[in-house]
Amino acid sequence: MSILRLRVLAVFALGYFISFLFRGVNLGFAPFLSREIGLTATDLGTLTSIYFLGFAGAQIPAGVLLDRYGARRVTAGVLLFAAAGSLLFALSTGMTGLMIGRLLIGIGASICLGGAFKATAHHFPVSQLTLVNGIVMAIGGLGGVVVGEPLSLLLTLAHWRTVSMGLSALTACVALIIWFGAPATEATASKASLFEQFKGTFHVLRSHAFWKLATFSALTQAAFYAMQSLWVGVFLRDMTSSAMTNGASRIGTLISVLGGTFIVGNVCFGALARALERRGLSVQRFSGVTMAAFVVVETLLATRVALPDVMLWAAYGALGGTGILTYAVLAEHFPARLIGRVNTAFTLVIFVGIFVTQITIGAALNHWSVTNGHYPVAAHQYVWFGLIAVQVFAALWYFAPGKRKETHSFAVEL
Repeated sequence: MSILRLRVLAVFALGYFISFLFRGVNLGFAPFLSREIGLTATDLGTLTSIYFLGFAGAQIPAGVLLDRYGARRVTAGVLLFAAAGSLLFALSTGMTGLMIGRLLIGIGASICLGGAFKATAHHFPVSQLTLVNGIVMAIGGLGGVVVGEPLSLLLTLAHWRTVSMGLSALTACVALIIWFGAPATEATASKASLFEQFKGTFHVLRSHAFWKLATFSALTQAAFYAMQSLWVGVFLRDMTSSAMTNGASRIGTLISVLGGTFIVGNVCFGALARALERRGLSVQRFSGVTMAAFVVVETLLATRVALPDVMLWAAYGALGGTGILTYAVLAEHFPARLIGRVNTAFTLVIFVGIFVTQITIGAALNHWSVTNGHYPVAAHQYVWFGLIAVQVFAALWYFAPGKRKETHSFAVEL
């Protein structure tokens, strides 16, 4: 791998690490927000999901900006919104300020994944994208490890507001690293007007092939990230006997295990997808099988099957990100000039799903009474079985016979 490609991979993966860190940081902040500001489960779900709303709402303009101005300038510039949002979050004393701060964080972090995949698609051959994108996801996934045991430890040493201020400073530094560290030649100027470029995005969203490929993946990602970024701690507290026996430390450990295996899974499954593709198994089919395996693991967790906690949560983490292989599949179905908009359209669908899922989980849990600080087991099972059912229907469509590839032609440059 050339020095230039390593540079691209390193700086944009660092940006995605920041995005992933912000995604799950409320997992550690939640007890303090509940105690100091009096937030309910619905409030926490809404507050945390506002990040995903901002993230999703910024995707369409972000895709246009990426294809027009390139990943370096757009990613570095938009990340400053996240830095400002984290500072506002730290200084806020009420729900309104906290929500505005999280919204700004979501907007600022919205560009990191699409920007990284835009940059890798520009600098790496398509045959390497499953592995390279997996590495990006793995490095970003370190944020999932940090919001487990390391964040819990940090919050015993520093106030959550201080941590949020530190994240603001860190984010500003990462924006500078991307601005000065990414290649200045990455952008490819487009002669098309902004209106014509938006038409390209809407073309993607009208495509049957896009929805057939995206729906199952988006739903598995929505279920995984809604849990990983907030509700998995509550689930472990109420559903896992070993977590109740050993307390918060055990919960933090399992969350870090989940984050660690997420990293390993992204790299290994990305490499394995490429290796099996050379032997005749398409990435599309392989991704579908791994996502189906994720649904099986969800079912085992929801039914409280008698298997070791560590093994189940390791499998949950390893398989939770495999739907990301769909980015590489989509890159084969759409022309290169649309990749920024294809990636952000797919990300939009995922994060709208996370936003809806996270709020729905909070609202559903609030229908049950809390006893001694715990929701009943039936409450969590109701939520999980509902998510599983929706994913099963999406899987049936994903595996249904259909055209393997769709050809796209445009009268104008989109």
